[in-house]
Amino acid sequence: MPAPRRKPASLSAKMQRGDLMAEACPSRDVLRHLTARWGVLVMIALLQGTQRFSELRRRISGVSERMLAETLQALEGDGMVLRVAHKVVPPHVDYSLTPLGHEAAKKVRALADWIECNMPRIAEAQTPDR
Repeated sequence: MPAPRRKPASLSAKMQRGDLMAEACPSRDVLRHLTARWGVLVMIALLQGTQRFSELRRRISGVSERMLAETLQALEGDGMVLRVAHKVVPPHVDYSLTPLGHEAAKKVRALADWIECNMPRIAEAQTPDR
């Protein structure tokens, strides 16, 4: 017996949820910010708690100051990261996850954990020309 056909989602339902497969869907930008190399690492680092820019830069080996700043701005713009600038000299800025960011960071960490645990299998499956 064939599976029943699903009724197509209404336009308003698609707009509320997003449609990653659609080229113009704004959720693609959020996906790109969260799953880019530096986005993943920033989110995982901030799961440990509030950190200053310099702490994040030391913790995430290989990230340039520019890339870290751009990544933090993108994640802040998406509502994932909270930036708090303290009015002191020298400037002191703290970064932390918002509740939404904390939820997303746990998902991103699960993917990163899966990759780490499966690296031997992944390395074996990779083509030799990489």
